Amino acid sequence: MAPYLDVQNLTKSFGAQVLFQDISFSVGEGQKVGLIAKNGTGKSTLLEIIAGDEGYDSGAIIFRNDIRLSYLNQTPKFDPEESVIDACFNHQGDPERVLKAKQILTQLHIDDLNQPMKELSGGQQKRVALANVLIMEPDFLILDEPTNHLDLEMIVWLEGYLSRSTLTLLMVTHDRYFLDHVCNLIIELDDRQVYTYRGNYGYYLEKRQERIDNRRAEIQRANNLYRTELEWMRRMPQARGHKARYREEAFYELQNKAHQRIEERQLRLKASNVYIGSKIFECQYVSKKFIDSEGNEKIILDNFYYNFARFEKMGIVGNNGTGKSTFIKMLLGEVAPDGGRFDIGDTVRFGYFSQEGMKFNEDDKVIDAITAIADYIDLGGGRKMTASQFLNYFMFEPEQQHNFIYKLSGGERRKLYLCTVLMRNPNFLVLDEPTNDLDIQTLQVLEEYLQDFPGCVIVVSHDRYFMDKVVDHLLVFEGEGAIKDFPGNYTQYREWKTLKSETENADDKKVSKKDDGGAKKDYHHDTRRRMSYKEKREFEQLSAEIESLEEEQKRLEQALCSGTLSVTELTEYSKQLPIIKDKLDEKGMRWLELSELD
Repeated sequence: MAPYLDVQNLTKSFGAQVLFQDISFSVGEGQKVGLIAKNGTGKSTLLEIIAGDEGYDSGAIIFRNDIRLSYLNQTPKFDPEESVIDACFNHQGDPERVLKAKQILTQLHIDDLNQPMKELSGGQQKRVALANVLIMEPDFLILDEPTNHLDLEMIVWLEGYLSRSTLTLLMVTHDRYFLDHVCNLIIELDDRQVYTYRGNYGYYLEKRQERIDNRRAEIQRANNLYRTELEWMRRMPQARGHKARYREEAFYELQNKAHQRIEERQLRLKASNVYIGSKIFECQYVSKKFIDSEGNEKIILDNFYYNFARFEKMGIVGNNGTGKSTFIKMLLGEVAPDGGRFDIGDTVRFGYFSQEGMKFNEDDKVIDAITAIADYIDLGGGRKMTASQFLNYFMFEPEQQHNFIYKLSGGERRKLYLCTVLMRNPNFLVLDEPTNDLDIQTLQVLEEYLQDFPGCVIVVSHDRYFMDKVVDHLLVFEGEGAIKDFPGNYTQYREWKTLKSETENADDKKVSKKDDGGAKKDYHHDTRRRMSYKEKREFEQLSAEIESLEEEQKRLEQALCSGTLSVTELTEYSKQLPIIKDKLDEKGMRWLELSELD
């Protein structure tokens, strides 16, 4: 049977810039495909071409006959005067479709179906557009960054919806957990070529590493041959007659091959000169509320106290509208609290990456936007990195650095904005949704940077993978001023929440059975028990074991990064590290379970 989509020898360029050349791939019925590529290499353009919204230079795009296609682009456009329900469809005479539209819109927190589109925020309009393509019940669905502007609850819902669906899917997303749970095939667009991996994101990582390792071995062989040929050419210039020409030509081919660079970045930023005092900030019993457009009171913070510790890496999560961004703006002094205050240390220098803060002179070059801030960044210990080197670290190649900003893609602009924030060398980073529109490679570099960053970090994000890699504990905004301080990353929080829910449900069932069939009572606060003597000893032992495991994990990671291990040691340490991490997760979850007891 013919594939749903067959892309044959496709080429696309903008002026002198070639995005991709002679690429070919196919998408079969029922496949769920994730497209991965760097910012600026044509991911969104490729989706637009396939959807018929953009032309191409040469090649062919062939669909199976009679398939229904729906496409969600990054910036959907609507008639500002039409209502939400009409923007999804004019469903007169089709009550079943209207019901489905209402169900999906409710899941995406769009409640007023008669509200004009012009009154919705950009994020809300993106969610309406997402509902629109899902309601269409297409055979083939194309999604460009579908998780942008969704909170965690919506992302989990959409993940389940697409996983259960039988539709065929092609999507671009930076959300790596989403890729891993939804996709069964990954297509990587790299250096104008296409590589196909028949599995989810985890499988892609494994097989891509094998490809890079093979490539590295090939380049090493080319380097060895290059050295041999170089010696020959230097030693025997007089021998370069007609008979030796074939060998000289082969040498230049080897030279080109040997000079190719692997993407892996060996440079690790360790800004050891960043100083921050012991006093960071104290949130002193802060309260904040709003009156919404319907006259209802909306509580953001209610007498909230928190003392932020030195070198802390905090994640802030919660549904849209619970006050995460407002909390950040109060911390930065952009919004005044109704009561209480933020007491901030004298040595704190904020670096703020916001959702709305990206402003550039379009006619400047990329390098100009950075050198306008500083010519170099001081890494401490006498080490410095020039503006150009810093851009290169964040994957702006030298030729890209001299491009005009107006030529950059949306993702490249976000990346440049991030560089302008970091180049100011702050000691407290506040990042509000930093992962939106960034490619996975840039996210990996940013994660590495933040893991090494010796100052403080607050991250507001719906990207679960990013949060798991960067933060060490969470503030969970639950709504109506309720905030949970959780000592762990996002996955640990979800596991704890699931375990807590299961425990409470089991306790409720026990209480219900003892109630002799009468009205069910809420004994939630009465069912909490105290630790037994044995559990107290276990809790103390767990704390010691977790500390020991963390030290062992740190020792292994440092050794693996040292470059001094033998092949045997490297293999053995690589096997030990995931075992240590699994033990840490297991004992950490048990510690959290016991910590909930009195």
